[in-house]
Amino acid sequence: MLGSIFDPAFADSVARISIPILLAALGGAICHRAGVFNIALEGFLLMGAFMAVFGSHFTSSATLGTLSAICGGIFMALLFAEFHLRRPGDPIVVSIAINLISLGLSTYLLRAIFDVSGVFQSDQIRKVSLLDIPIIENIPFLGSFFSGQSLLFYFSLAIVIFAHFFFKYHQLGIWLRAAGENKQALEAGGVSSKKIQFISLILCGALCGLGGAQLSISNVGLFVENMSAGRGWIAVVIVLVTGGRALPLLGLVFLFGTVDGASLRVQGFGWPQQFTEMMPYLASLLALIFVCYRKLKFEKNTQGIRNV
Repeated sequence: MLGSIFDPAFADSVARISIPILLAALGGAICHRAGVFNIALEGFLLMGAFMAVFGSHFTSSATLGTLSAICGGIFMALLFAEFHLRRPGDPIVVSIAINLISLGLSTYLLRAIFDVSGVFQSDQIRKVSLLDIPIIENIPFLGSFFSGQSLLFYFSLAIVIFAHFFFKYHQLGIWLRAAGENKQALEAGGVSSKKIQFISLILCGALCGLGGAQLSISNVGLFVENMSAGRGWIAVVIVLVTGGRALPLLGLVFLFGTVDGASLRVQGFGWPQQFTEMMPYLASLLALIFVCYRKLKFEKNTQGIRNV
């Protein structure tokens, strides 16, 4: 059974499933480190997916489709910034509103522009190019994972490495951390915390837009209503569990990608579809329970030391 699940095609599917979540989680991590409680990643991702198909269809260019996806994500980020940073809107309420707006707007535009409902696909949609790496493509399992993926796959891995050092050593990365950890110190240094948080939202929107492009014009080449299908919420859980740290975030994303990929495979062995579809979300719940347990245990030990 295990041999029929964990084969080269499975490795390829894990990579394709993981990248939209990874890009959305990286965007969420930037907001988290900057002190912006953003759970609108689902909406950012969905609008990016729609705009990728929109741009790719009308320009017959995957590059312009990807740029359109970035613009879609940034547009939703600007809405978030308007109602949370410029106006005193509660971030949870604003996030829920953004998610609902993205779902309704993408559905409306699908009917208004393309005159279809449910699914839109066209021969004019251009997909993101795949990159073969001959030096590793013959390595069992790893070759299928790292070779033959879209350019966004390699870009997202590079962003993870960059983000790890960015938050430690780059001035903007330090300012982002300061905006989330000590706004008063940042303001005392003459830097506006709201401007830094605005930058974090723009970066988040751009990365989520790229995740949407991976979802619609790389993985499949079409758009489906509610295409994000909860991936943005999984990204939110990953950000909260890892505290926005890039390297742990990468590992957890691929863990969820593995669970999601396995859930599709085990359906062929007679497992109930309702259970297999629940598996990625069950993994998210278990991860949250584990983190909460460790946090409570740490607080209990700390309290014990203080009492001594």
